[in-house]
Amino acid sequence: MSTENLEAARRGFEALDRGGVEEFLEFIDPQFEMTTPADMTVEPATYNGHEGMRRYFESFYEIMDEVRFEPQEFIDAGDRVVVPSRLVARGRDTGIEAVQQLTMVWTLREGKAIGCETYATKEEALEAAGAAAPDSRNLR
Repeated sequence: MSTENLEAARRGFEALDRGGVEEFLEFIDPQFEMTTPADMTVEPATYNGHEGMRRYFESFYEIMDEVRFEPQEFIDAGDRVVVPSRLVARGRDTGIEAVQQLTMVWTLREGKAIGCETYATKEEALEAAGAAAPDSRNLR
């Protein structure tokens, strides 16, 4: 199952990069839930399902011209995939590019994401995913 999850996560990020949020939603289960942590954002919130994901990305585009997630690797954690990434955004008015390192823990079921948790460090994410000594596979 874990190889399938790694591939599904990789395809999800490729869809986001290629076709934006609407194509990315093919990777998201309608029951999906994601909470942005208060220590990593000025507006923590919980996002549910497809509408929640649209709202999440719309919040970026209110002030940003460009937003992209750059996964650095995909780490097998059983029914979860740990994805250390860079969030790169360019301000609409300033043109200034901002970069934030983060690590996401994706929970998958039948090839779709049912949840995502975000952590400031890879170590925190690995611990949360129960993957102290992960089988790290870079599928990029």
